[in-house]
Amino acid sequence: MALILFGAFVLLILIGMPIAIAIGLSGSLVLTLRHFPLMLVPQRMFASIDTFALVAVPFFILAGDIFAKGRISHRLVDFVDSFLGFIKGGLSIVVVAGAMFFAGISGSAAADTAAIGASLLPEMKLKGYHVDYSAALMATAGTIGVVIPPSVPMIIYAMLADQSVAKLFIGGFIPGILMGIILIAAALYVAHRRNYPKGAPFSPKRIWRTFRSSFFALLTPVIILGGIFSGVFTPSEAAAVAVDYALIVALLVYRDLSWKDLYGIFAASAMTTALVMLIISTSGIFSWVLASERIPQLVAGKLLGLTHNKILILLIIDLIIVAAGTFMETASALVILTPVFLPMVEALHVNLVHFGLIMVTGLAIGMVTPPVAICLYVASSIARISLERISRAVLPMVILLFMVLLLITYVPQLVLLLPRFVK
Repeated sequence: MALILFGAFVLLILIGMPIAIAIGLSGSLVLTLRHFPLMLVPQRMFASIDTFALVAVPFFILAGDIFAKGRISHRLVDFVDSFLGFIKGGLSIVVVAGAMFFAGISGSAAADTAAIGASLLPEMKLKGYHVDYSAALMATAGTIGVVIPPSVPMIIYAMLADQSVAKLFIGGFIPGILMGIILIAAALYVAHRRNYPKGAPFSPKRIWRTFRSSFFALLTPVIILGGIFSGVFTPSEAAAVAVDYALIVALLVYRDLSWKDLYGIFAASAMTTALVMLIISTSGIFSWVLASERIPQLVAGKLLGLTHNKILILLIIDLIIVAAGTFMETASALVILTPVFLPMVEALHVNLVHFGLIMVTGLAIGMVTPPVAICLYVASSIARISLERISRAVLPMVILLFMVLLLITYVPQLVLLLPRFVK
C-alpha cells in the first residue's frame, strides 16, 4: 500500500493536479482499496485542522500582508541602510540585514523577498549591481523569513509533532542569524571582487532620523515575541495582537494604507490561508493512512537497517528535506515528511524541537532551489529576469545555506540553547 500511496501522489502531481487535491486523493484511494468507510475522509480533514494552534496561521499571514503592502518595509530598509550602507557594497549587506529585520514581522519567505526586493532592487540597479546577483541575494535572504520567528511553518510543525510553538520560535533565532551572517560574508566578498560602490556616508543624524521613522515597525517583533516569551499571551493570541498592531500602525500611525486597500489585502490573505488550511486538512487523510499502514516505522526500519551511523542518517534526512522543499510547497512537505521522520529521529534520540528547526531550515533552502522555488519566482518577477538566469546566480548561496543546515544539524546546542529558558 505504501507504493500505491506514494505512486498515486507522484502521478497526480506529474499530471498537474493541485498538491492539496493530490494529497487527499492518494490517501482516499488507499482507503477505498482497503475498504475503509469513506466517512473517514471528512472526519480526518476536520480533525486535522481542529486545533487552537492553527488559529495563528491566518492571523500571521494577514499581519505580514499588511506590513508588506504598506511602506513599513521601506522604513526598515532606510534604517538598516543608515548604519550599514556606508560599507563597500553596503546595499547588498542591507538586503540581508533588512530581510532579517522584516523576518521578525512577516513570518513568510515570499513576503520577505517581495518587501525587500521592491524596496532595494531599483536602487541596486542604479548603483551598478548585477541584476541577477541582486535578485538571487534577495531571494536567498528572503528564506530567513520562515526561520526567524514568527514563522507559519513552525506553527504547522508544532501542531504535527505536538511541540511548543514558543520553543520553536525562540530556537529559530540562532539558525536565522547564522544564515544572515554567512550571506553577509558572501555579499562582502562579492562586493570587493566586483568593486561595488559604497552608499551614503555614515551619519548619526540619519540613523536617528530613520530610527524615529521606523520605530513603530521595529517595535512589532518586540511586542509579538516579547508577549509570547513572557507568557502574556499564547502564540495564537500573539498572532491576533500582531494584526491589531499592524492595522493601527499602517492606518493610523504611518497612514501608508487606506481603508480601501484593506479589501484587497484581506482577500489575498484569505486565499493564502485557504490554500494552507486545505493542504493541512487533506494531509489528515494522508497522515492517517501513513499511520494505519505503519509506513513511518517501515521507512525508519529500512533506513536504520542500511546504517546505524547517526551522522550519515541525519545527512540523508537533510538531503531529503531540501529535495522535498525543491519540488513541493513548504506546508505540503511538512505534513508529508514530519510523520514519516518522527519515529526515526526519536529512535536516534534527536530532540523534536531541534528536528523542527532542521525541517524548517531545510525547507527554507528548498524555497530558492529550482524548479519549485517560490522566493526565486518572486525575485525574478520583481527583477524581470528569467528563472534560468537567477538560478545560476543563486547556486553558490544555496551551498552556503546548506552549510548552515549541516551546522545546526550536527551542533544541536545552537538550536536548543535558547529554548531551555522557555517553559
